[in-house]
Amino acid sequence: MGLVLLAVLALIVFWVIGAYNGLIALKNQVANAWKQIDVQLKRRHDLIPNLVNAVKGAMEHERGTLEAVINARNKAVSAQGVAATAKAEGELTAALGRLFALSENYPQLKATSNIQQLQEELAGTENKVAFSRQLYNDVATQFNTKQAQFPTNLIAGIAGATPAELWQIDEAAERAVPKVDFSAKPPPS
Repeated sequence: MGLVLLAVLALIVFWVIGAYNGLIALKNQVANAWKQIDVQLKRRHDLIPNLVNAVKGAMEHERGTLEAVINARNKAVSAQGVAATAKAEGELTAALGRLFALSENYPQLKATSNIQQLQEELAGTENKVAFSRQLYNDVATQFNTKQAQFPTNLIAGIAGATPAELWQIDEAAERAVPKVDFSAKPPPS
């Protein structure tokens, strides 16, 4: 009888250790996924001033749009936490969308290889950001599910596991598809 009790106790101890280590591993994966988003956002933030400077001369009278992009970028750089970062990045995406839509009206910009290269790099970075956000949300959801499931939820407090915040779009304006009108004529030079 004592041997059976000892075996059951050993199984419980191994299960607790496994559950604890599993939660810690998922917690670290969430942190790593967030850092991957951070790396891609830093690249995005570094490319934007170069793009704005490249188009500044040709779009001088579109100063409001350029300033909106820079202001949105600065807000995004200083954002802290998942929700604030998601909101700031959504505003930055909207401002960039307006810049790209306006740049379509300037044939001299479309012909400039430097601007095209920056736009391509930014588009590639946008794809990496989207992939990183998806990975983050997948890992965060797995972590949140694991710590909420019985009996692992009994160990979650010991492991210091708290639900990870998901990256989501809250504002309807951020969900809106930008409207691009290619029929507009560029302003006279």
